[in-house]
Amino acid sequence: MFGIVRPCRHRLGEGLRTQWMAHLCGLCLALRRDHGQFARVVTNYDGLLISVLTEAQAVGGDGGGRRTAGPCPLRGMRSASVAQGEGSRLAAAVSLVLASAKVRDHVADGDGWLARRPVALAARRVATSWGAAGARSGAAVGFDTAVLVDAVDRQVGLEALAGPGTPILTVTEPTETATAAAFAHTAVLAGRPGNAEPLAEAGRLFGRLAHLLDAVEDRAADAASGAWNPLTATGTPLEEARRLADDAVHGIRLALREAEFGDTKLAHVLLVHELRASVDRAFGTTSCGHPAQQYGPPPGNPYAPSGPGGPPAPPQPPHRDRRGLLAGCLVWAGLACTCQMCCGEYDDPWTRERKEGYCSRCDDCSDCCECCDCCGNCGDGCCGDGCCCDGCGCDC
Repeated sequence: MFGIVRPCRHRLGEGLRTQWMAHLCGLCLALRRDHGQFARVVTNYDGLLISVLTEAQAVGGDGGGRRTAGPCPLRGMRSASVAQGEGSRLAAAVSLVLASAKVRDHVADGDGWLARRPVALAARRVATSWGAAGARSGAAVGFDTAVLVDAVDRQVGLEALAGPGTPILTVTEPTETATAAAFAHTAVLAGRPGNAEPLAEAGRLFGRLAHLLDAVEDRAADAASGAWNPLTATGTPLEEARRLADDAVHGIRLALREAEFGDTKLAHVLLVHELRASVDRAFGTTSCGHPAQQYGPPPGNPYAPSGPGGPPAPPQPPHRDRRGLLAGCLVWAGLACTCQMCCGEYDDPWTRERKEGYCSRCDDCSDCCECCDCCGNCGDGCCGDGCCCDGCGCDC
């Protein structure tokens, strides 16, 4: 999975996390149903925002309803209620077209294995197939994906001309245009045409933010490999990138206020609070706030466990021999095929340490009540479903 909006389950709470997973699974299943199993690899966290927005605008928060999906390894072989309808199909179309463009870009740059001609040829065929499939899915819900393709094509030209002194917003403009069109079309699908303008503004700023954060996170790696990076190429300092990112988050919040929603809670948490967390994560200004377990005695406390006056220390976990490289790779392949590394718990393929699945991990969250910052002091109990805004009258 990839994307800039990677919410922590501790902040979302059980209710919103269930809704979020319903949209994630809905996007994944829409890709499989319309385009085959392999298309599911383009499932991403940002794409499901299209489905979330479509449902949030519908009267009663029902933008296509739910259906019960069968057991899936990603959910620990459990069935679940998943989102369906035009929002999921639009999200699938956008994800396919943008993934197609990304593959073509990597082929053109000759990145990694794509520098080999047979691999590059296969990748081009996949990209062409995804682009055509995305166009068909978009047309089925009344969305012309040509605006996305045009944005990608213009992006290549702008990057070729960009240099020191070029405004960074000139480089981010194609991404802004593409995401603005996708966000605005959710208003059409939900039957709220009046929302198209504010959601286009929210989408434009989201595209800007996605481009900036991607550039910030890749800056060091791009410098090491000699790859093109918008911040380095235009000479934009990190301070300016942070200012633009913070302004984009604030602008998205204001734009969402201008739209009418049936149930805005999940969309608000993802597009306001989680985006702020994404900015902090990219710039390295926060870290996970869940307390780490401490097994040693506090300094200066003789009565702590293992201290001279305290109870005996808890037994150490049994030593497990580390697997070799090949054996670990084989175990990793087995875990990946069954998606045990995504949900629940699993033993590390090499170290054999017990770990939580990726879907269960806290991702740089500073506090489960972080979303209450804009509300002031909401008091206790504001964390129930991840946001206090309904309970204390916060209109942020």
